[in-house]
Amino acid sequence: MRAEDMVHVMAGFFIMGSLALGVFHHPYWLFLTAFVGLNLFQYGFTRFCPMTVILKKLGMRSSCDVSLTTSN
Repeated sequence: MRAEDMVHVMAGFFIMGSLALGVFHHPYWLFLTAFVGLNLFQYGFTRFCPMTVILKKLGMRSSCDVSLTTSN
């Protein structure tokens, strides 16, 4: 799995989890949903995602790395 794909998986997990916590535990958890949504929104304009940087530092390959190794 590429780092970019993992970002979408993690964003979906955080959104669904924080929505559930916001409904069943405390409404302040909805701020996490807003934070993830704003991060996805700003990525659409800037192409910068802090989670991708973290995943790359942890050793996960990006789409550029995958295409270089599978183009042979």
